[in-house]
Amino acid sequence: MSTQRLRNEDYHDYSSTDVSPEESPSEGLNNFSSPSSYQRFGESNSTTWFQTLVHLLKGNIGTGLLGLPLAVKNAGILMGPLSLLVIGIVAVHCMGILVKCAHHFCRRLNKPFVDYGETVMYGLESSPSSWLRNHAHWGRHLVDFFLIVTQLGFCCVYFVFLADNFKQVIEAANGTTNNCHNNETVILTPTMDSRLYMLAFLPFVVLLVFIRNLRVLSIFSLLANITMLVSLVMIYQFIVQNIPDPSRLPLVAPWKTYPLFFGTAIFAFEGIGMVLPLENKMKDPRKFPLILYVGMAIITALYISLGSLGYLQFGANIQGSITLNLPNCWLYQSVKLLYSIGIFFTYAIQFYVPAEIILPFFVSRAPEHCELVVDLFVRTVLVCLTCVLAILIPRLDLVISLVGSVSSSALALIIPPLLEITTYYSEGMSPLIVVKDALISILGFVGFVVGTYEALYELIQPSSAPIFINSTSAFV
Repeated sequence: MSTQRLRNEDYHDYSSTDVSPEESPSEGLNNFSSPSSYQRFGESNSTTWFQTLVHLLKGNIGTGLLGLPLAVKNAGILMGPLSLLVIGIVAVHCMGILVKCAHHFCRRLNKPFVDYGETVMYGLESSPSSWLRNHAHWGRHLVDFFLIVTQLGFCCVYFVFLADNFKQVIEAANGTTNNCHNNETVILTPTMDSRLYMLAFLPFVVLLVFIRNLRVLSIFSLLANITMLVSLVMIYQFIVQNIPDPSRLPLVAPWKTYPLFFGTAIFAFEGIGMVLPLENKMKDPRKFPLILYVGMAIITALYISLGSLGYLQFGANIQGSITLNLPNCWLYQSVKLLYSIGIFFTYAIQFYVPAEIILPFFVSRAPEHCELVVDLFVRTVLVCLTCVLAILIPRLDLVISLVGSVSSSALALIIPPLLEITTYYSEGMSPLIVVKDALISILGFVGFVVGTYEALYELIQPSSAPIFINSTSAFV
């Protein structure tokens, strides 16, 4: 059996989405990328505009959001929010480009739906360059590669996030009180290294990814959404109180740390993989552009507000995740645990994307009686790989910036503008559009190179030791 047959018959192609499964296997994300199961305009399992908006919002809220206060610190209290606004506008524009190009090829090829990888492949086939046309299939492989790197990068971030938050809760257990209003620094009782916490989580995560049924995963997805929403409300409730005087915070941070801001910001905005599947699943996809812009406007406002307020509240003490700065009282310790539980279950959902791209390659080459064993073995290896990478890069802020710079910038900023050029150049394009697309791709590529370099340099030669205390105010 070929890999393509196996993917079509036994697997559902999730290479174009990171939306969490909310429906049964017959009603879930498999409808997104399979033309034979394409549903829209009044079908019973299509989504309303409100359901699509909710999927878009929750698909963009995760660990990247919690790292934005540190990102604002790396850019400055003025430069940070302005840069988040610009990156948000550019990222949404690139999402619109992807949707427009996908619609173009659907009409041209008379297909009901094309995913991100197929859109890039057809775009290269439309290129005036014969070399690009002959190697168009590499466009899909390139998108799949960056999707795998991005999603496994998310999983690495989750390991570090879980270890850091559980480590802090356990070490501060003796000093945890019922008073959440005293601004005091708590001396943590040292326990084991955070990397040992990652190893402790490893067997539980392996067991979690053994769940292959979408209906079961949807239960975990719902639990994760509830815990993370409650935690986010509690975080906002704390950071808006008693904000210190911001006059001591720099308006513009040193430019050396700006690439770290870029990596974290683009990590947070990298939701382009879910755009086409969400549009395809809508009951009336003609409303999707409006939903996209409204949803991303809400997300951008959420990012800017949390990033700015978090930095204003904690100042120079802000850590890789704002949860690590919350007070050591039982209420906010429970917030850390709740968000960690949500992230734990989200691991399986994010893992679904690379698994469904990688697994068919190996399972199709195994004897039929060994397919399940090979499937579980590959899943175990992939989870262990993310754990090992997290152990090698145990700093949450740097692993977020590195993943954002390496892969998210390619999917969100570099590829879509180039796709528009290859798609429409032979049909005639305005020189201004070509220049605009070239500038966006150059911006993404510069961020990719400089952000990756700076994150790796900071790993090898850290400019300052990471902060391990936990404080409830910028000026304790």
